[in-house]
Amino acid sequence: MDIHFTARKFKAHDTIKEHAIESIKLLDKLYDGIVRCDIILSYEKSTNSQKIAEVTLHVQGTTLIAKEKSDDYHKSIELAVEKLERQLGKYKSKLRKKNKKTLRRVKEEIVIEGNEE
Repeated sequence: MDIHFTARKFKAHDTIKEHAIESIKLLDKLYDGIVRCDIILSYEKSTNSQKIAEVTLHVQGTTLIAKEKSDDYHKSIELAVEKLERQLGKYKSKLRKKNKKTLRRVKEEIVIEGNEE
């Protein structure tokens, strides 16, 4: 998996960068079809600065995106990774359903062809 890290409007500490990369590497254990990951950290200027973590996963066939805001970068990253875990689970189950449907269709065609002879 190819991981790209971007910090907008500030220079991220090494601890934040390492935490983000380690959290994303855990997703690779859930699904090995992840091609690329983009991690973008930014903040909103207001009285209470909101830290934003946006994570984009490019998997085979689609793109999964999670964006979270909180008062801490570590918390934002964790929340975004949790969202992506749920999205990956849904994506994997859809893939399994597709594969089962095609397998059933092929088996039915084989049975029908065998009965015609």
